[in-house]
Amino acid sequence: MTRFIHDQFAKDYLEELLSPLGEIQSPRRVAGEVRQIDVYFVPNPTETGDRSTLGLLGKLATTTALFEPFRNPVTVTEICDCLLKLLEVRGELQRETNRNSRNLSDAELPKLWIITPTASVKLLSGFGATLSNDWPNGVYLMQEYLRTGIIVIHQLPKTPETLWLRILGRGNVQKQAIDELEALPVDSALRTNALELFYQLQESLGFNQSLAVEDRELVMRLRPLFQERLAEVERLAEQRGEQRGEQRGKQEGKQFVVENLLRFRFGSLDEELSAIIEPLLALPPEEFTPLLVQMVQLSREELLARFREPNP
Repeated sequence: MTRFIHDQFAKDYLEELLSPLGEIQSPRRVAGEVRQIDVYFVPNPTETGDRSTLGLLGKLATTTALFEPFRNPVTVTEICDCLLKLLEVRGELQRETNRNSRNLSDAELPKLWIITPTASVKLLSGFGATLSNDWPNGVYLMQEYLRTGIIVIHQLPKTPETLWLRILGRGNVQKQAIDELEALPVDSALRTNALELFYQLQESLGFNQSLAVEDRELVMRLRPLFQERLAEVERLAEQRGEQRGEQRGKQEGKQFVVENLLRFRFGSLDEELSAIIEPLLALPPEEFTPLLVQMVQLSREELLARFREPNP
């Protein structure tokens, strides 16, 4: 199932965007039965970063919060599980303040944000979740003391303020968000970090041989972004080559591309991977460039096998 791949992407994505604004615990275990909070966020009061760059997500990150993103529409049971996590965290905080002989203030109580692509009217009304004038369409709040909101991604207005949450949507909603992400200035750190996570998502999905149509379409949408990144690495390599002399520079430039691509693809460049760089560079151009593009689809074992010397 690819749901777990998307779930991990959502957790990594939220952690990446929120970490400059405070402390992240992902996952965080809570008492009782073994339960894990997907992302537990505690804002840093001394952090001077501009939360407004994250729009609606930045607004959610002004208080301690549990973030529970769902790839599929959230169910009644899943919401109840999330509420249990919230109450267990509240219990932990209450016990800690009791040990320190002080009262737990409302400001210290965490909020729960459940992020789902869609939600039925019946589900929302069953939990008493309603729209508020203080929040955009798609943000439903439960009763005050529950400190819980349900964010229905596909109902959010298509504005820059909601972009960073719409990226966690599905189908056309996610595709449009990716288009908007791609259109951001290339020097945007948020754009770069989000795209890096999308590259990893494409890799993970690419290894699955039984993708649903929606996931296959997502892989196709992400492929040009990976090729764009590859082109950027090649451009940097060419610049490096020009600085070091034409012939020698070209070879060093190609090596620079290969080394960086291997590090990006497999996390590090160990002895086995380093050993295939020279034979890879020796490939003729008509084989070299296609292999670089295909590398995102190849496992480590498949890539090593292509350059492994046959047994005599």
